[in-house]
Amino acid sequence: MPVAPDAPTEPRLPRLQQGDPAATTNPVDGADGVDGTRGTARPGGGTRTGVADGRGTGGRAEARRAARRKRIPERPESLRRLIPQALVVAFLAGGTSAFVANDKAIELSVDGRPRTLHTFADDVSELLADEGVKVGAHDMVAPAPGTALASGDEVAVRYGRPVHLTIDGERRRVWTTAHTVDGALGQLGVRAEGARLSASRSRRIGLEGLALDVRTERAVTIMADGRARTIRTNAASVAEAVREAGITLHGQDMTSVPGGSFPRDGQTVTVLRVTGTREVREERIPFEVRRADDASLFEGVEVVENPGRYGAWRLTYRLRTVNGVKQRPRLERSEVVRRPQDRLVRVGTKPHPPSRGGADHLNWKGLAACESGGRPGAVDPSGTYGGLYQFDTRTWHTLGGTGRPQDAPAAEQTRRAKKLYMRRGTTPWPHCGPRLHG
Repeated sequence: MPVAPDAPTEPRLPRLQQGDPAATTNPVDGADGVDGTRGTARPGGGTRTGVADGRGTGGRAEARRAARRKRIPERPESLRRLIPQALVVAFLAGGTSAFVANDKAIELSVDGRPRTLHTFADDVSELLADEGVKVGAHDMVAPAPGTALASGDEVAVRYGRPVHLTIDGERRRVWTTAHTVDGALGQLGVRAEGARLSASRSRRIGLEGLALDVRTERAVTIMADGRARTIRTNAASVAEAVREAGITLHGQDMTSVPGGSFPRDGQTVTVLRVTGTREVREERIPFEVRRADDASLFEGVEVVENPGRYGAWRLTYRLRTVNGVKQRPRLERSEVVRRPQDRLVRVGTKPHPPSRGGADHLNWKGLAACESGGRPGAVDPSGTYGGLYQFDTRTWHTLGGTGRPQDAPAAEQTRRAKKLYMRRGTTPWPHCGPRLHG
């Protein structure tokens, strides 16, 4: 067991006796004793001191006491100089510790390009601002912008890219942070197994984006010639799907849905076998009747100045048979072949002269000459009108006549003509009636 060394002992000094020159010599004013107390003057001019060093006034002990007296007044000034220096050193030491503590080593990856940097930023937003990294609504930042940072953290920024995406004919604009077509499909949740893409899956997507057409695989049933065929296809149109099913359309054949439409999954398309011809028909266009007042004709007299003429349409109809069933004719085209001409009728407005009783005073010979050339048995070319005054059979019978008017005697025809005049005036003879008053 080690033994502690002995404590050092002070050297013994010889005690000064009364009358010794060293004891009687007056010390310098203000000298201290060995124990650190100032000496005390005694009567007779002597001073009591502590332990003497055994030397006279010119000895080494006196020199040491003199040196000590010089150092003692200088201590307060030295402390005043050392305290500010110590504070500065302490502050610098603390600041350096804080500086080192706030510095963080962060791995920042911007759009797939990583780098390690040192930062004093407190959170992700401050880091991005310090590094001049700008992000938009379609960009991705992980962790979130307000997340606090610690040394060793990883921060990733991925820029959004616009994709003009068409899926099975439906167009939309979407955003992705993926760098390849394959990554974009996965990120957007597009079912691409068996799909036909307009761009390679490995194609990179720049910040400007790209247009991508995706046609998924669909099951389509084609009904043709009494048979159903179900195929799986990426076709962009019904016509293309029909061809893939091995079905050929001839002539006027068509499908139940437009051939250019996009085939949907589970859709059934029927092929219609069509045969047909065209038929051209002509139909009459009726004319209009225009009536004009004529002051030269007596009231009740109407004269047909222009009989008018029917017009004609030329109509083209399509006659079809679909899958063996005749369809209703469908009008394809119409054109006017001949325009109708209006019938013009002049209507008399001249008042009749005062009646002289009956109709005997009228010019019946003039009327007969105009209507039939004065021949009692005359018949018009159509066979409808006959006699001196060109009666039709129905009117003749209403006047009491029998048989045909052209077979009756001339006197009977004149008598019944007068009777007709009394009922209807000159209306039955629109062209020759004015002769009665001539």
